[in-house]
Amino acid sequence: MNTHVYPPASLAEDNAGAWLKILAKYRQPRIGRSALELLVTIVPFVGLWGIAYFSLVHEFWYGLIAIIPAAAFLLRLFMIQHDCGHGSFFARRGLDDWTGRVIGVLTLTPYDYWRRAHAIHHASAGNLDERGIGDITTLTISEYRALSPMRRLGYRLYRHPLVMFGIGPAWLFLLKQRLPFGMMNGGTLPWVSTMATNLAIVICAAVMAWAIGLAPFLLIHLPIVLLSGAAGIWLFYVQHQFEETHWSAGEDWHFPRAALHGASHYDLPLVLRWLTGNIGIHHVHHLSSRIPYYRLPEVLRDHPQLADIGRITIWDSLQCVRLVLWDDKHQKLVSFREAANTAVHP
Repeated sequence: MNTHVYPPASLAEDNAGAWLKILAKYRQPRIGRSALELLVTIVPFVGLWGIAYFSLVHEFWYGLIAIIPAAAFLLRLFMIQHDCGHGSFFARRGLDDWTGRVIGVLTLTPYDYWRRAHAIHHASAGNLDERGIGDITTLTISEYRALSPMRRLGYRLYRHPLVMFGIGPAWLFLLKQRLPFGMMNGGTLPWVSTMATNLAIVICAAVMAWAIGLAPFLLIHLPIVLLSGAAGIWLFYVQHQFEETHWSAGEDWHFPRAALHGASHYDLPLVLRWLTGNIGIHHVHHLSSRIPYYRLPEVLRDHPQLADIGRITIWDSLQCVRLVLWDDKHQKLVSFREAANTAVHP
């Protein structure tokens, strides 16, 4: 018999802070499960990488399709790195950190630098006064209107899908993360993390170039990184850039409400949920980031009223791309066209 007592349905709306205590019991990882999750991710990634290399060398071009699932498994490795950054994968600081650092060489993401930026994102998500680190730049309608024509053009280009999901991954993973942008004056850790990761990347690339040749290595690994990066940016985008997201400023901003209502529940098919490490259950993750990703479905199973908060489907997510400005008056994200209409019909 199921003796679980569900909180009232109104709790999700009226007392987001109460969920912090309710969700605390899900924070303990299962060490064996964590090790298995790592194993069933890294082994297929290496195997698919090998299939792609074999196909390239023997001109079996159809086999190069292995690059696509390899990118999916690299994305899943990043989700493990992400949990390590929250201290939720093994819940052992040293083990989490070194697992994250090693994975960071594959994902081209300096772990300690990223972890600090991501912690800032979690602490300030949805806060209009604390934008700029670890997030996607989002302007309010009034801020956009105050820009010069050239800066408006720059913002429009930045938010264009071809730039965001096409040029963006190359810029972020190949260039931006090679220096600790945003934390140049943040002490030695961001620099040590970034430079050590860069050195490890160079060493690994040199070894691979010696073993199989530089051209085959780049022809395989670069597409994997860029496809994985594009998928990662897409996920991060739709998890915060949806119409009914939550933004506020000053005393109106409260962490529990911003976490629960400022992140989406990206309701993906089962296979995609597995490959993305359940990151689509993002509102629960933001409210309690120490929950291991493989326990997030338990939360929705035990507390089904959370499933409808911020829920978006794949179809819904495609509509999110046009949402680019925060409408303070109506408390929602809007398109450039909708923002222009508010100027004509305030």
